[in-house]
Amino acid sequence: MNIQTVSKGPFEGQKPGTSGLRKKTRVFMEPGYLECFVQATFNAIGGAQGKAFVMGGDGRFFNRDAIQTMLKMAAANGAAKVIVGQGGLVSTPAVSHLIRKRGTHGGFVLSASHNPGGIDADFGIKYNVSNGGPAPENITNLMFEQTQSITGYRITDAPDIDLGTVGMCAIGDMQVEIVDPVSDYRDLMEGLFDFAKIRALFDSGFRMRFDAMHAVTGPYAKAILEGTLGAPEGTVINAAPSEDFGGGHPDPNPVWAKTLMDEMMSDSAPDFGAASDGDGDRNMIVGRGAYVTPSDSLAVLAANAHLAPGYKAGLAGVARSMPTSAASDKVAEKLGIASFETPTGWKFFGNLLDAGKVTLCGEESAGTGSDHVREKDGLWAVLLWLNILAERGQSVSEIMADHWATYGRNYYSRHDYEAVPAEAANALMQGVRDRLGSLVGATPAGLEVTAADEFSYHDPVDGSVSHNQGLRISFAGEGRAVLRLSGTGTEGATLRVYLEQYAPSSQAHDLSPEMALAPVRDAVIEITDMQSLIGRIEPDVKT
Repeated sequence: MNIQTVSKGPFEGQKPGTSGLRKKTRVFMEPGYLECFVQATFNAIGGAQGKAFVMGGDGRFFNRDAIQTMLKMAAANGAAKVIVGQGGLVSTPAVSHLIRKRGTHGGFVLSASHNPGGIDADFGIKYNVSNGGPAPENITNLMFEQTQSITGYRITDAPDIDLGTVGMCAIGDMQVEIVDPVSDYRDLMEGLFDFAKIRALFDSGFRMRFDAMHAVTGPYAKAILEGTLGAPEGTVINAAPSEDFGGGHPDPNPVWAKTLMDEMMSDSAPDFGAASDGDGDRNMIVGRGAYVTPSDSLAVLAANAHLAPGYKAGLAGVARSMPTSAASDKVAEKLGIASFETPTGWKFFGNLLDAGKVTLCGEESAGTGSDHVREKDGLWAVLLWLNILAERGQSVSEIMADHWATYGRNYYSRHDYEAVPAEAANALMQGVRDRLGSLVGATPAGLEVTAADEFSYHDPVDGSVSHNQGLRISFAGEGRAVLRLSGTGTEGATLRVYLEQYAPSSQAHDLSPEMALAPVRDAVIEITDMQSLIGRIEPDVKT
């Protein structure tokens, strides 16, 4: 095996975001682009010498080629072992579990999550550390520093290996273990949930539809739902992973999972519906005629987690990202447990989970998880819902009605304005930022502003501070709006506006979200001067 040092770099724009580095696929395919980022990552963690890593992705276009390149780089940098999912496939939560179970130094996740795949779509890469979670800011900052000064990368001239066969092989002195990506994860789930009770639920005639969206969760859902749990064949649809996700958009929300939504709102709807995203860390939950917002889902799971064997001892606490509705806070308050508000990005939950301060956590962007791994986990959330449905013997609609009668309802919606020219998006945000100090007491669209600030997070575990995490505006009557620019897109800027209005348990909860949130929406449009600055007030996507 010959080791070469190839002169290349640096490349501009390789700063990892909340979920690693995401660019157009063709950018990653430029000679040296992927290699320089991977080498910068090795450099940032003190090198790869003698270390073990996990590697896998969601199967999108360029996934296999990238893994072959990265394996040769790991060998050239002295890694002792790399564990790879068969066919290059491993879901993001399963990568986290493998890192933790095998005690590796870290792992690489090749995915752009819920973004479309294909040669003209998106690709991404993320580094997870030894606790199984995404690299924290101190590591990603080092990675970015390295990308700015890197002048070359190390790689071997070894031939490609067979990713399709489970077993051991080697690249020079480095061991490569190809593993079944599903088996370890399935064992983990069986230890958390009452599989016998869920099996009995399916045996009773309970019907479900799971849309894997041609993404990585397909093999996991087929093996667990239809295999281990005995759901009828055909319960899982779009189960075969595809390099372009079947030409679809693997984002589990009512817009992109429209086929599932149409079925669940029809007269012949199954009892329960769910979907997951490109890399398997997000989920959508829907009952017959009843869509459950991700914020409400987190709250329901927190209120009922004790019904599953893995959580029968109760929860240490619950954490949510700042833009996520306060529904889980209401549950935590009634249960007498801690609740935390963090910036967007799963890495911020890691310290809380490692310190034992929280058991469940979630984000409004369809991500929920627990202390079983250090990533959000789509199929885990679906299985916990199934365990709750089996124990309570109620429909999703009945569970939601009971929840709101107990805790009140947090009406909630996220409005995405996609591909906004960056200059216009930044001008809108800066305009609001400049007015934060004078907004309190104002009455845009007739709503009184009671608080306005830019969110900063003080980590209660390590004392670190993260500034500029989103603009918050609170209104009289427990209404709220949040504005932030997303870091998950690859073209222009995505402006996200989050709307929330609380209705106490003593009130009726039968308003449509659009009607309940209309006053907050109108106030935001007035405060931001959205029409003038970005030329529109209607979002591209509402969830």
